[in-house]
Amino acid sequence: MAVQCEEYYPEIKGSFSFEIEKVLFSRQSSYQRVEVVQSKGLGRVLLIDGLVMLTERDEFVYHEMIAHTPLFVHPDPRRVLIIGGGDGGTVRECLKHQSVEKVTLVDIDELVTRASLEYLPSVAGAVLSDRVECRFEDGVKFVKGTTERYDIVIIDSTDPISVGEGLFTHAFYQDCFKVLSDDGILVNQSESPAWQAEEVAKISAKLRRVFPRLYFYQAHIPTYPSGHWLFGFASKQYHPMRDFREAYYRQFAHPLRYYNDGLHRGAFALPNFVKELIDAQ
Repeated sequence: MAVQCEEYYPEIKGSFSFEIEKVLFSRQSSYQRVEVVQSKGLGRVLLIDGLVMLTERDEFVYHEMIAHTPLFVHPDPRRVLIIGGGDGGTVRECLKHQSVEKVTLVDIDELVTRASLEYLPSVAGAVLSDRVECRFEDGVKFVKGTTERYDIVIIDSTDPISVGEGLFTHAFYQDCFKVLSDDGILVNQSESPAWQAEEVAKISAKLRRVFPRLYFYQAHIPTYPSGHWLFGFASKQYHPMRDFREAYYRQFAHPLRYYNDGLHRGAFALPNFVKELIDAQ
């Protein structure tokens, strides 16, 4: 009998399950249980407290969309701050842009990065780059106390529970606004509009109180709850489509598996029920 890994979704009183061949890593940190399992159909899977953070089969969708969308809009992104994202996938995508001189990765749990480096090197290996500074500390406290300024802030967080809860507050978004350069862009993962509508509405309302420009875009990530995922694009100055750098995209040297110029524009075309959520005050 096959061993099943099951993720329960209380929003729909249902679950997602998949067969696993072997538990490669399982350890409790000071914050959460971190596991890497070998699945039969999804490749290796990173779990935190039993929830899917990424699978080898579709992680590229999430990481390309959260990173390249702002990086193809900002005209000169040199300094990038990533809050969360200890698995290194977002770092990997950011480093594909030559203008990026430094990526600062701030994740509260070093165990996530260590496990990913050992068992998911194709995802995490980029954190070893000389252009990357890893800081294993509370992201909320970091943005409140740092004097550094960043062109792009990417909030690559877990769900708004446990250690991720503080990354969804109005105060945190205010602090992120302060650490951004005068033309900075913030992008955050904004949960599933299909199954987590209340959370999406809260995220939108909080960001609107801080940023003069706010847009949302979507991606299809099969192994995330509902498969329908949102990202927030909060900007001090730039419009995600009018300021898209078409010429730069055309000469971009790195092949991408999901993100492209047409998808960049299309991702901001939202269903009516999503528009209603993000416009609710």
